[in-house]
Amino acid sequence: MASPPGGEERPVSAAPLRPGPSYSAPPPIPVVPPAPRAVRLAQRLWLASFVTGLAVLAGSFLTRDSHLQRLHQVVADMAPGSAAEAVGAAAGTVFWGSLAALLLFIVLEAAVLTVVTGRRKWARWALIPLLAGHALALLVASDFLVPQGDAGRHVVLLWAGALVLACAGLVLLFLPSAGAWLTSRRSRV
Repeated sequence: MASPPGGEERPVSAAPLRPGPSYSAPPPIPVVPPAPRAVRLAQRLWLASFVTGLAVLAGSFLTRDSHLQRLHQVVADMAPGSAAEAVGAAAGTVFWGSLAALLLFIVLEAAVLTVVTGRRKWARWALIPLLAGHALALLVASDFLVPQGDAGRHVVLLWAGALVLACAGLVLLFLPSAGAWLTSRRSRV
């Protein structure tokens, strides 16, 4: 064994010494601050709104026969003397179109809310026209999807509750703490 200049002996079969430290810094690790309470509460309110809206749509789907019969009669009264096939097709188109429109708004709002939680500030502004369009679609669809009697009042209350939850969630996304979280850049460690 040969002895190096420092007096330490190193075996001949040992691995070579490692290179010295590098003077370049490692890549920074992005630190994402946790979402503030306002954003977390807004997410929960929006989720409750989606669940409520989907529950109403599921109830409308499950009671579709009564809706279609009622719509069949409404269309027949509007266009007397029309063929039964045309009346049935119009009633089906109105019913399924109303369900599809409301489901589309729920899916679009959920997608944009996902973008908001990805810290994109512009997405909360996109929720405003989406929510307004959703309210307009509910107003139009109420003529076709709200059953007669007490069940109709429950459907209207559920739709109103879903809109109130979504509006409250939207307002929370515009609070200063949510805005600061959305606009802050990713800090580096």
